[in-house]
Amino acid sequence: MARNTPTAKPAAPPHRPQGLEVAVVGAGVIGLTIALQLADEGRRVVLIDPALPGSGASFGNAGTIADYATAPVGTPDVLRALPRLLTDPHSPLAIHRPSLVSLVPWLARFLHQSMPARAAANAAALAALLSDAGDRWTALAARVGAGALMQDRGCLYLYATEVEAKAATPGLAARRMLGVEVDRIDAAALAALEPGLPPMPGGAAFFRRARFINDPGAMMAALTHAARLAGVEVMRGRVTHLERTAVGVVVKGPGLLRTARSVVIAAGARSRALARIAGDRVPLDTERGYHLEWDMAVPPVTRPACPVARGFYLCPMAGRLRVAGTVELGGLEAAASPHRLRRLQMGARALFPDLGEPDRSWMGLRPSMPDSLPVIGPSRGGAQVIHAFGHGHIGLTLAPRTAAFVADLIAGRDPGAAITPCLPTRF
Repeated sequence: MARNTPTAKPAAPPHRPQGLEVAVVGAGVIGLTIALQLADEGRRVVLIDPALPGSGASFGNAGTIADYATAPVGTPDVLRALPRLLTDPHSPLAIHRPSLVSLVPWLARFLHQSMPARAAANAAALAALLSDAGDRWTALAARVGAGALMQDRGCLYLYATEVEAKAATPGLAARRMLGVEVDRIDAAALAALEPGLPPMPGGAAFFRRARFINDPGAMMAALTHAARLAGVEVMRGRVTHLERTAVGVVVKGPGLLRTARSVVIAAGARSRALARIAGDRVPLDTERGYHLEWDMAVPPVTRPACPVARGFYLCPMAGRLRVAGTVELGGLEAAASPHRLRRLQMGARALFPDLGEPDRSWMGLRPSMPDSLPVIGPSRGGAQVIHAFGHGHIGLTLAPRTAAFVADLIAGRDPGAAITPCLPTRF
């Protein structure tokens, strides 16, 4: 049975000092969570984004609090398979061909980070960041009165064949070495757990501690509401320039002019240009993520499940099945790639042949770093600007942890050793 976190009423706004203390640029799940935590600590905060809060990748994700996601995207196995992955039209990894030239510097760094020593270091850093992700999210959901959106049923990696299951053994062992709790279950146990799935002769890996948000859009709305109640000013606007002055950082854009003591750049895939203005050259690029949804009263799975060979997640959202995933590198402005959506649809129908046409489709932008680690920490140009972006596939998962890091930095507290691999000075 799913275990829902008890709900709690948002706290009353605390007393605030005069003057704007923090401007948070970007109102995705990272920016929202940062703004809420800072407001809860009594700081006066403005949250700035050209779009509605939580309406980008924070809305369109798989909803999984993936505390098991210790494997970076770049590994020796991926490096060996890269030519096949990039040329196979059915691969879960693709490059948006018009963006290939601009991606060359990112890809060169990605290849370096996929070497054995670097990949192992990145995995250890991810494990340290993820260790308490589920507990932090349970507390955050209760804080914003949205505990009913949280499910504690774990997550499955599905193996269509025994060969697939055997090939996964070293990777699962590596996760266990990093503290991830995962059980192997056979085909019969999987069928008992998820009778709506077709037969999976290879069984599954069961990450029992993973948690799931069954409506990310509703969770973003709850975060936004709680932030407003806590005193956060939410404003629409596009930030195009930052200027450090003797009295703070001036934030500028069309029709926008604000000054704050500190600025947090949490603009997701659009953070690279702002980081450059702040004095930091960050090798951020974009992964274009996709989902399809089918409306239904009861989805065919009861917890997120990933058919590993297909590279997407089956997500039992409230009133619908969401099929989310694949990686397409490159591009902030290009339209969605129809063949990536077709691939998701074909994969979903291979598992559930009775699915009709999807009710809706979506494409969003993930901020992706070559080492799969986010960028969190003070700018080289001065600690009045703090970076909090580049979380790739685990932005939802790491939002509360990132907010704690940023709150510590602004308050002058020691954020701990786990932040060190994320600092902008690593480049």
